[in-house]
Amino acid sequence: MTTQEPGTATEALPQPVPLTGCRYKADPYPLYQRMREAGPVHRVLFPSGVRAWLVTGYDAAHAALNDDRLGKNHDRGNDRWRARASIMPEPQHSQLQVHLLHQDPPKHTRMRRFVTDAFTPRRIDSLRPRFQERADELVDALPETGPADLVTGFAAPFPFHVLAEVIGLPQELAARFDRDWGKVVQPVGPTDPGRPRYEARLHGLQSYIAEVVAHKREHGDDDLLGRLVVARDRGELSQEELDSMIFQLLVAGQEPVTNQITTALIALFRNPGPLARLRDDPGLLPRAVEELLRYDSAFELTTWRFFDQDSDLYGTEVPAGDSVIVSLCAANRDPRRFTDPDSLDLDRTPNPHLAFGHGIHFCPGAALARAELQIALGTLLTRLPGLHPTIRDEDIEWIPAVLGRGAHHLPVGYDRRL
Repeated sequence: MTTQEPGTATEALPQPVPLTGCRYKADPYPLYQRMREAGPVHRVLFPSGVRAWLVTGYDAAHAALNDDRLGKNHDRGNDRWRARASIMPEPQHSQLQVHLLHQDPPKHTRMRRFVTDAFTPRRIDSLRPRFQERADELVDALPETGPADLVTGFAAPFPFHVLAEVIGLPQELAARFDRDWGKVVQPVGPTDPGRPRYEARLHGLQSYIAEVVAHKREHGDDDLLGRLVVARDRGELSQEELDSMIFQLLVAGQEPVTNQITTALIALFRNPGPLARLRDDPGLLPRAVEELLRYDSAFELTTWRFFDQDSDLYGTEVPAGDSVIVSLCAANRDPRRFTDPDSLDLDRTPNPHLAFGHGIHFCPGAALARAELQIALGTLLTRLPGLHPTIRDEDIEWIPAVLGRGAHHLPVGYDRRL
Protein backbone atom coordinates (compact mmCIF):
# COMPACT_ATOMS: atom_id res chain seq x y z
CA MET A 1 0.00 0.00 0.00
CA THR A 2 1.08 3.59 -0.53
CA THR A 3 1.52 6.13 2.21
CA GLN A 4 0.44 9.15 0.24
CA GLU A 5 -1.73 11.87 1.69
CA PRO A 6 -3.20 14.45 -0.66
CA GLY A 7 -1.55 17.77 0.10
CA THR A 8 -1.21 19.67 3.32
CA ALA A 9 -3.46 22.07 5.12
CA THR A 10 -2.11 24.96 3.03
CA GLU A 11 -2.33 23.27 -0.37
CA ALA A 12 -5.32 23.07 -2.67
CA LEU A 13 -7.06 19.73 -2.79
CA PRO A 14 -6.17 17.64 -5.85
CA GLN A 15 -8.89 16.84 -8.35
CA PRO A 16 -10.02 14.17 -7.89
CA VAL A 17 -9.10 13.67 -4.23
CA PRO A 18 -7.48 10.23 -3.84
CA LEU A 19 -9.00 8.22 -0.97
CA THR A 20 -6.04 5.87 -0.78
CA GLY A 21 -3.05 4.97 1.35
CA CYS A 22 -2.27 3.66 4.80
CA ARG A 23 -2.20 7.13 6.33
CA TYR A 24 -5.65 7.91 5.01
CA LYS A 25 -7.14 4.63 6.29
CA ALA A 26 -5.51 5.09 9.70
CA ASP A 27 -6.90 8.60 10.14
CA PRO A 28 -9.12 10.06 7.41
CA TYR A 29 -10.35 12.94 9.56
CA PRO A 30 -7.73 15.60 8.69
CA LEU A 31 -8.56 15.10 5.01
CA TYR A 32 -12.29 15.19 5.71
CA GLN A 33 -11.82 18.46 7.58
CA ARG A 34 -10.07 20.03 4.60
CA MET A 35 -12.79 18.78 2.28
CA ARG A 36 -15.60 20.15 4.48
CA GLU A 37 -13.89 23.53 4.66
CA ALA A 38 -13.53 23.62 0.87
CA GLY A 39 -17.16 22.72 0.19
CA PRO A 40 -19.78 19.99 0.64
CA VAL A 41 -19.15 18.00 -2.58
CA HIS A 42 -15.85 16.73 -4.01
CA ARG A 43 -14.72 14.51 -6.86
CA VAL A 44 -12.83 11.55 -5.35
CA LEU A 45 -10.82 8.61 -6.61
CA PHE A 46 -10.97 5.14 -5.02
CA PRO A 47 -8.17 2.54 -5.20
CA SER A 48 -10.17 0.57 -7.79
CA GLY A 49 -10.06 3.53 -10.16
CA VAL A 50 -13.72 4.40 -9.58
CA ARG A 51 -14.41 8.13 -9.50
CA ALA A 52 -17.30 9.38 -7.42
CA TRP A 53 -18.81 12.51 -5.88
CA LEU A 54 -18.32 12.59 -2.10
CA VAL A 55 -20.66 14.53 0.20
CA THR A 56 -18.87 15.62 3.39
CA GLY A 57 -20.76 18.22 5.49
CA TYR A 58 -23.47 17.27 8.00
CA ASP A 59 -26.30 19.31 6.51
CA ALA A 60 -25.43 18.21 2.97
CA ALA A 61 -25.09 14.58 4.07
CA HIS A 62 -28.42 14.63 5.90
CA ALA A 63 -30.12 16.13 2.87
CA ALA A 64 -28.50 13.68 0.44
CA LEU A 65 -29.59 10.70 2.54
CA ASN A 66 -33.17 11.96 2.23
CA ASP A 67 -33.00 13.13 -1.40
CA ASP A 68 -35.49 11.08 -3.42
CA ARG A 69 -33.72 12.14 -6.63
CA LEU A 70 -30.82 9.89 -5.63
CA GLY A 71 -31.57 6.23 -6.29
CA LYS A 72 -29.66 3.15 -5.11
CA ASN A 73 -30.33 0.68 -7.91
CA HIS A 74 -27.16 -0.15 -9.85
CA ASP A 75 -29.11 0.00 -13.11
CA ARG A 76 -28.91 3.79 -12.75
CA GLY A 77 -25.11 3.74 -13.03
CA ASN A 78 -23.64 5.04 -16.29
CA ASP A 79 -21.05 3.32 -18.46
CA ARG A 80 -18.17 5.28 -16.89
CA TRP A 81 -19.14 4.02 -13.45
CA ARG A 82 -19.84 0.50 -14.63
CA ALA A 83 -16.47 0.20 -16.38
CA ARG A 84 -14.54 0.42 -13.11
CA ALA A 85 -17.08 0.03 -10.34
CA SER A 86 -15.89 -2.27 -7.59
CA ILE A 87 -18.88 -4.56 -7.69
CA MET A 88 -19.28 -8.30 -8.07
CA PRO A 89 -18.87 -9.94 -11.48
CA GLU A 90 -21.71 -11.69 -13.21
CA PRO A 91 -23.53 -13.91 -12.58
CA GLN A 92 -23.01 -13.25 -8.88
CA HIS A 93 -23.87 -9.58 -9.15
CA SER A 94 -27.37 -10.35 -10.40
CA GLN A 95 -27.75 -13.16 -7.85
CA LEU A 96 -26.42 -11.52 -4.67
CA GLN A 97 -26.65 -7.74 -5.13
CA VAL A 98 -30.41 -7.18 -5.33
CA HIS A 99 -30.80 -6.72 -1.59
CA LEU A 100 -32.23 -3.75 0.32
CA LEU A 101 -29.15 -1.53 0.03
CA HIS A 102 -29.48 -1.48 -3.75
CA GLN A 103 -33.22 -1.00 -4.12
CA ASP A 104 -35.55 1.98 -4.47
CA PRO A 105 -39.26 2.27 -3.64
CA PRO A 106 -41.61 0.59 -4.17
CA LYS A 107 -39.42 -2.52 -4.37
CA HIS A 108 -37.37 -1.44 -1.37
CA THR A 109 -40.52 -0.88 0.66
CA ARG A 110 -41.86 -4.35 -0.24
CA MET A 111 -38.60 -6.12 0.61
CA ARG A 112 -37.86 -4.22 3.83
CA ARG A 113 -41.14 -5.27 5.45
CA PHE A 114 -39.91 -8.87 5.53
CA VAL A 115 -37.07 -8.06 7.94
CA THR A 116 -38.21 -5.24 10.21
CA ASP A 117 -40.10 -7.36 12.76
CA ALA A 118 -36.97 -9.37 13.58
CA PHE A 119 -35.05 -6.23 14.59
CA THR A 120 -37.57 -4.20 16.61
CA PRO A 121 -36.20 -2.66 19.83
CA ARG A 122 -38.70 -4.68 21.87
CA ARG A 123 -37.55 -7.99 20.40
CA ILE A 124 -33.89 -7.07 20.75
CA ASP A 125 -34.41 -6.14 24.41
CA SER A 126 -36.03 -9.52 25.05
CA LEU A 127 -32.95 -11.26 23.66
CA ARG A 128 -30.37 -9.29 25.66
CA PRO A 129 -29.93 -12.05 28.29
CA ARG A 130 -28.95 -14.49 25.51
CA PHE A 131 -26.57 -11.94 24.03
CA GLN A 132 -24.97 -11.48 27.44
CA GLU A 133 -24.52 -15.23 27.78
CA ARG A 134 -22.74 -15.30 24.42
CA ALA A 135 -20.44 -12.44 25.46
CA ASP A 136 -19.57 -14.13 28.75
CA GLU A 137 -18.85 -17.43 27.03
CA LEU A 138 -16.35 -15.73 24.75
CA VAL A 139 -14.63 -13.93 27.63
CA ASP A 140 -14.49 -17.24 29.54
CA ALA A 141 -12.51 -18.68 26.64
CA LEU A 142 -9.89 -15.90 26.71
CA PRO A 143 -6.56 -16.48 28.52
CA GLU A 144 -6.82 -15.79 32.25
CA THR A 145 -4.20 -13.05 32.23
CA GLY A 146 -3.73 -12.24 28.54
CA PRO A 147 -2.39 -11.52 26.06
CA ALA A 148 -5.26 -11.90 23.60
CA ASP A 149 -6.40 -10.64 20.22
CA LEU A 150 -9.81 -9.10 20.84
CA VAL A 151 -10.76 -9.34 17.16
CA THR A 152 -10.37 -13.11 16.79
CA GLY A 153 -11.22 -13.80 20.45
CA PHE A 154 -14.28 -11.60 20.80
CA ALA A 155 -15.12 -8.86 18.28
CA ALA A 156 -15.47 -11.24 15.32
CA PRO A 157 -17.36 -14.18 16.88
CA PHE A 158 -19.67 -12.20 19.17
CA PRO A 159 -21.71 -10.39 16.47
CA PHE A 160 -22.01 -13.58 14.45
CA HIS A 161 -23.29 -15.60 17.42
CA VAL A 162 -25.81 -12.84 18.15
CA LEU A 163 -26.86 -12.58 14.52
CA ALA A 164 -27.43 -16.33 14.29
CA GLU A 165 -29.69 -16.07 17.35
CA VAL A 166 -31.71 -13.22 15.86
CA ILE A 167 -32.23 -14.54 12.32
CA GLY A 168 -32.54 -18.24 13.14
CA LEU A 169 -29.29 -19.60 11.67
CA PRO A 170 -29.00 -23.20 12.94
CA GLN A 171 -26.03 -23.90 15.19
CA GLU A 172 -24.62 -26.58 12.90
CA LEU A 173 -24.64 -24.18 9.96
CA ALA A 174 -23.38 -21.26 12.04
CA ALA A 175 -20.36 -23.35 13.05
CA ARG A 176 -19.40 -23.77 9.41
CA PHE A 177 -19.62 -20.13 8.38
CA ASP A 178 -16.25 -18.89 7.15
CA ARG A 179 -15.62 -15.26 8.14
CA ASP A 180 -13.33 -14.98 5.13
CA TRP A 181 -16.45 -15.03 2.94
CA GLY A 182 -17.26 -11.57 4.27
CA LYS A 183 -14.43 -10.20 2.14
CA VAL A 184 -16.58 -10.56 -0.96
CA VAL A 185 -17.63 -6.95 -0.29
CA GLN A 186 -14.01 -6.01 -1.11
CA PRO A 187 -13.92 -7.06 -4.78
CA VAL A 188 -10.75 -7.03 -6.87
CA GLY A 189 -10.37 -6.44 -10.61
CA PRO A 190 -10.22 -9.23 -13.18
CA THR A 191 -6.42 -8.92 -13.57
CA ASP A 192 -5.65 -8.70 -9.86
CA PRO A 193 -3.54 -11.61 -8.51
CA GLY A 194 -6.11 -12.04 -5.76
CA ARG A 195 -8.96 -12.57 -8.21
CA PRO A 196 -9.05 -16.41 -8.00
CA ARG A 197 -9.30 -16.29 -4.20
CA TYR A 198 -12.00 -13.65 -4.43
CA GLU A 199 -14.04 -15.78 -6.82
CA ALA A 200 -13.56 -18.81 -4.55
CA ARG A 201 -15.05 -16.77 -1.68
CA LEU A 202 -18.05 -15.92 -3.84
CA HIS A 203 -18.70 -19.54 -4.79
CA GLY A 204 -18.23 -20.69 -1.20
CA LEU A 205 -20.71 -18.16 0.12
CA GLN A 206 -23.25 -18.95 -2.59
CA SER A 207 -23.07 -22.65 -1.76
CA TYR A 208 -23.51 -21.85 1.93
CA ILE A 209 -26.57 -19.69 1.26
CA ALA A 210 -28.07 -22.55 -0.79
CA GLU A 211 -27.57 -24.86 2.20
CA VAL A 212 -29.28 -22.40 4.52
CA VAL A 213 -32.26 -22.13 2.18
CA ALA A 214 -32.52 -25.92 1.82
CA HIS A 215 -32.35 -26.40 5.59
CA LYS A 216 -35.07 -23.83 6.26
CA ARG A 217 -37.30 -25.26 3.55
CA GLU A 218 -36.93 -28.75 5.00
CA HIS A 219 -37.51 -27.82 8.63
CA GLY A 220 -40.09 -25.04 8.25
CA ASP A 221 -38.64 -22.95 11.09
CA ASP A 222 -40.66 -19.91 12.18
CA ASP A 223 -37.81 -17.41 12.25
CA LEU A 224 -36.55 -14.68 9.95
CA LEU A 225 -34.68 -17.00 7.60
CA GLY A 226 -37.58 -19.43 7.56
CA ARG A 227 -40.08 -16.69 6.78
CA LEU A 228 -37.92 -15.40 3.93
CA VAL A 229 -37.86 -18.88 2.39
CA VAL A 230 -41.66 -19.13 2.75
CA ALA A 231 -42.00 -15.74 1.05
CA ARG A 232 -39.93 -17.05 -1.85
CA ASP A 233 -42.05 -20.19 -2.13
CA ARG A 234 -45.20 -18.09 -2.18
CA GLY A 235 -43.83 -15.96 -4.99
CA GLU A 236 -43.48 -12.86 -2.79
CA LEU A 237 -39.70 -12.81 -3.33
CA SER A 238 -37.64 -13.94 -6.29
CA GLN A 239 -34.82 -16.44 -5.80
CA GLU A 240 -32.30 -13.66 -6.41
CA GLU A 241 -33.98 -11.43 -3.83
CA LEU A 242 -34.01 -14.25 -1.29
CA ASP A 243 -30.33 -15.10 -1.80
CA SER A 244 -29.36 -11.41 -1.77
CA MET A 245 -31.24 -10.72 1.47
CA ILE A 246 -29.58 -13.68 3.18
CA PHE A 247 -26.23 -12.47 1.82
CA GLN A 248 -26.88 -9.01 3.27
CA LEU A 249 -27.88 -10.45 6.65
CA LEU A 250 -24.80 -12.66 6.90
CA VAL A 251 -22.28 -10.05 5.77
CA ALA A 252 -23.70 -6.62 6.63
CA GLY A 253 -25.23 -8.02 9.83
CA GLN A 254 -21.94 -8.91 11.50
CA GLU A 255 -18.75 -7.46 9.98
CA PRO A 256 -19.66 -3.79 10.64
CA VAL A 257 -20.36 -4.60 14.30
CA THR A 258 -17.02 -6.39 14.55
CA ASN A 259 -15.36 -3.28 13.14
CA GLN A 260 -17.35 -0.95 15.39
CA ILE A 261 -16.22 -2.84 18.49
CA THR A 262 -12.61 -2.38 17.41
CA THR A 263 -12.97 1.32 16.54
CA ALA A 264 -14.76 1.93 19.85
CA LEU A 265 -12.04 0.20 21.86
CA ILE A 266 -9.27 2.01 19.99
CA ALA A 267 -11.02 5.33 20.63
CA LEU A 268 -11.28 4.55 24.34
CA PHE A 269 -7.66 3.42 24.55
CA ARG A 270 -6.65 6.76 22.99
CA ASN A 271 -8.82 8.66 25.51
CA PRO A 272 -7.97 7.40 29.02
CA GLY A 273 -10.30 9.87 30.75
CA PRO A 274 -13.52 8.63 29.10
CA LEU A 275 -12.23 5.05 29.39
CA ALA A 276 -11.83 5.41 33.16
CA ARG A 277 -15.29 6.98 33.49
CA LEU A 278 -16.89 4.16 31.56
CA ARG A 279 -15.12 1.52 33.66
CA ASP A 280 -16.33 3.18 36.86
CA ASP A 281 -19.88 3.89 35.70
CA PRO A 282 -21.44 1.28 33.35
CA GLY A 283 -24.62 3.36 33.43
CA LEU A 284 -22.92 5.63 30.91
CA LEU A 285 -22.87 2.87 28.31
CA PRO A 286 -25.94 3.81 26.24
CA ARG A 287 -24.80 7.43 25.87
CA ALA A 288 -21.16 6.39 25.42
CA VAL A 289 -22.08 4.04 22.57
CA GLU A 290 -23.83 6.88 20.73
CA GLU A 291 -20.75 9.07 21.09
CA LEU A 292 -18.42 6.26 19.98
CA LEU A 293 -20.62 5.70 16.93
CA ARG A 294 -20.34 9.38 16.10
CA TYR A 295 -16.64 9.66 16.88
CA ASP A 296 -15.44 6.88 14.57
CA SER A 297 -18.10 4.95 12.69
CA ALA A 298 -17.49 1.53 11.13
CA PHE A 299 -19.70 2.71 8.25
CA GLU A 300 -17.29 5.34 6.98
CA LEU A 301 -19.00 5.85 3.62
CA THR A 302 -22.39 4.88 2.24
CA THR A 303 -22.87 2.73 -0.83
CA TRP A 304 -23.53 4.24 -4.26
CA ARG A 305 -26.38 6.57 -5.12
CA PHE A 306 -27.22 7.89 -8.60
CA PHE A 307 -29.17 10.69 -10.27
CA ASP A 308 -31.21 9.57 -13.27
CA GLN A 309 -30.54 12.90 -14.99
CA ASP A 310 -27.87 15.59 -14.79
CA SER A 311 -28.56 17.34 -11.48
CA ASP A 312 -27.31 20.03 -9.15
CA LEU A 313 -25.88 18.75 -5.87
CA TYR A 314 -25.24 21.69 -3.52
CA GLY A 315 -23.85 23.84 -6.33
CA THR A 316 -22.01 21.02 -8.13
CA GLU A 317 -23.32 19.66 -11.42
CA VAL A 318 -23.34 15.85 -11.23
CA PRO A 319 -23.87 13.89 -14.48
CA ALA A 320 -26.61 11.27 -14.61
CA GLY A 321 -25.34 7.85 -13.56
CA ASP A 322 -22.21 9.10 -11.78
CA SER A 323 -21.90 7.65 -8.29
CA VAL A 324 -22.65 9.83 -5.27
CA ILE A 325 -21.39 8.67 -1.88
CA VAL A 326 -22.01 10.22 1.53
CA SER A 327 -19.18 10.31 4.07
CA LEU A 328 -20.89 9.51 7.36
CA CYS A 329 -17.61 9.92 9.25
CA ALA A 330 -17.01 13.37 7.77
CA ALA A 331 -20.57 14.43 8.60
CA ASN A 332 -20.23 13.20 12.17
CA ARG A 333 -17.17 15.43 12.76
CA ASP A 334 -18.70 18.59 11.29
CA PRO A 335 -18.11 21.47 13.77
CA ARG A 336 -21.17 23.26 12.42
CA ARG A 337 -23.30 20.49 13.93
CA PHE A 338 -21.20 19.14 16.82
CA THR A 339 -19.31 21.25 19.37
CA ASP A 340 -15.64 20.24 19.58
CA PRO A 341 -16.28 17.32 17.22
CA ASP A 342 -12.80 15.81 17.42
CA SER A 343 -13.17 15.23 21.17
CA LEU A 344 -14.72 12.07 22.62
CA ASP A 345 -17.38 13.52 24.92
CA LEU A 346 -19.43 10.93 26.79
CA ASP A 347 -21.77 13.69 27.98
CA ARG A 348 -22.67 14.83 24.47
CA THR A 349 -26.42 15.29 24.16
CA PRO A 350 -28.28 15.49 21.93
CA ASN A 351 -26.20 13.40 19.56
CA PRO A 352 -27.89 13.25 16.13
CA HIS A 353 -25.06 11.31 14.45
CA LEU A 354 -25.53 9.63 11.09
CA ALA A 355 -23.67 6.41 11.83
CA PHE A 356 -26.70 4.33 10.80
CA GLY A 357 -27.61 6.58 7.89
CA HIS A 358 -30.94 8.37 7.63
CA GLY A 359 -34.15 8.27 5.65
CA ILE A 360 -35.62 5.16 4.06
CA HIS A 361 -32.25 3.36 4.08
CA PHE A 362 -31.68 3.89 7.81
CA CYS A 363 -30.08 0.66 9.05
CA PRO A 364 -32.88 -1.76 10.06
CA GLY A 365 -30.47 -3.45 12.49
CA ALA A 366 -29.63 -0.27 14.44
CA ALA A 367 -31.30 -1.45 17.66
CA LEU A 368 -29.41 -4.74 17.46
CA ALA A 369 -26.07 -3.02 16.82
CA ARG A 370 -26.60 -0.69 19.77
CA ALA A 371 -27.38 -3.61 22.08
CA GLU A 372 -24.35 -5.55 20.85
CA LEU A 373 -22.02 -2.61 21.40
CA GLN A 374 -23.35 -1.89 24.88
CA ILE A 375 -23.02 -5.53 25.91
CA ALA A 376 -19.61 -6.00 24.27
CA LEU A 377 -18.00 -2.93 25.80
CA GLY A 378 -19.65 -3.42 29.18
CA THR A 379 -18.54 -7.05 29.36
CA LEU A 380 -14.95 -6.43 28.28
CA LEU A 381 -14.39 -3.46 30.58
CA THR A 382 -16.01 -5.20 33.57
CA ARG A 383 -14.48 -8.65 33.21
CA LEU A 384 -11.01 -7.66 31.99
CA PRO A 385 -9.70 -5.11 34.52
CA GLY A 386 -6.70 -3.18 33.32
CA LEU A 387 -7.59 -3.82 29.68
CA HIS A 388 -5.04 -2.04 27.48
CA PRO A 389 -3.53 -2.34 24.00
CA THR A 390 -0.22 -4.15 23.57
CA ILE A 391 0.41 -2.66 20.14
CA ARG A 392 1.64 0.80 19.29
CA ASP A 393 -1.02 3.05 17.86
CA GLU A 394 0.94 3.50 14.64
CA ASP A 395 1.21 -0.28 14.21
CA ILE A 396 -2.54 -0.92 14.12
CA GLU A 397 -3.37 -2.59 10.81
CA TRP A 398 -6.54 -1.00 9.46
CA ILE A 399 -8.62 -3.03 7.04
CA PRO A 400 -8.35 -1.76 3.44
CA ALA A 401 -12.12 -1.76 2.90
CA VAL A 402 -13.34 1.14 0.78
CA LEU A 403 -16.51 1.91 2.71
CA GLY A 404 -15.75 0.72 6.25
CA ARG A 405 -13.35 1.21 9.14
CA GLY A 406 -11.94 -1.39 11.48
CA ALA A 407 -8.75 -3.17 12.51
CA HIS A 408 -7.58 -6.61 11.43
CA HIS A 409 -6.26 -7.39 14.92
CA LEU A 410 -6.36 -5.75 18.34
CA PRO A 411 -3.74 -7.29 20.68
CA VAL A 412 -4.47 -6.48 24.33
CA GLY A 413 -3.34 -7.26 27.84
CA TYR A 414 -5.24 -7.15 31.12
CA ASP A 415 -4.62 -7.81 34.82
CA ARG A 416 -6.85 -10.86 35.09
CA ARG A 417 -10.07 -12.34 33.78
CA LEU A 418 -13.00 -12.07 36.16
